[in-house]
Amino acid sequence: MTPSLPRDTQGAGCSRPFTLHSSLSCCVLCAVCCVLPGCADRRISITSEPPGALVHLNDTEVGRTPCEVNFTWFGVYDVRLEKEGFEPLITTAEARAPIHEWPGIDLAMMFIPVTKRTRIEWHFVLQPEQNDPDALLLRAADLRDQLLLPAPEPPPAD
Repeated sequence: MTPSLPRDTQGAGCSRPFTLHSSLSCCVLCAVCCVLPGCADRRISITSEPPGALVHLNDTEVGRTPCEVNFTWFGVYDVRLEKEGFEPLITTAEARAPIHEWPGIDLAMMFIPVTKRTRIEWHFVLQPEQNDPDALLLRAADLRDQLLLPAPEPPPAD
């Protein structure tokens, strides 16, 4: 006598019953995807000429050059470097995302169990401090003249 299948699996077009082997395989695959996702190691390396300048990123002191800083967000950062005997440098610098960090690609890359390292390198050159009082007065006069210039007239409205 042939054993009969359970009533809900009889008939044409029915799939075979879910086996222990297939459920175990599914559980192992889910565990691997949850336990071994890739990581991102993002660092900005900041150097200056001369070395030893105090560095601020977005108004937060991060150290003296040369230094490395972990970061989370790509984009434009406000950078300020200060060193005694040199003019302070206030500028911006951009941390651009490499291709493996682009939206969409980054999601797929997170399932590869490898640490993705991103290194951004910035180098800044500080200018020696100018202590010449005559040059300072000349720069102040230039700035005053720029402020006193009449504002350009707006174009006529149509």
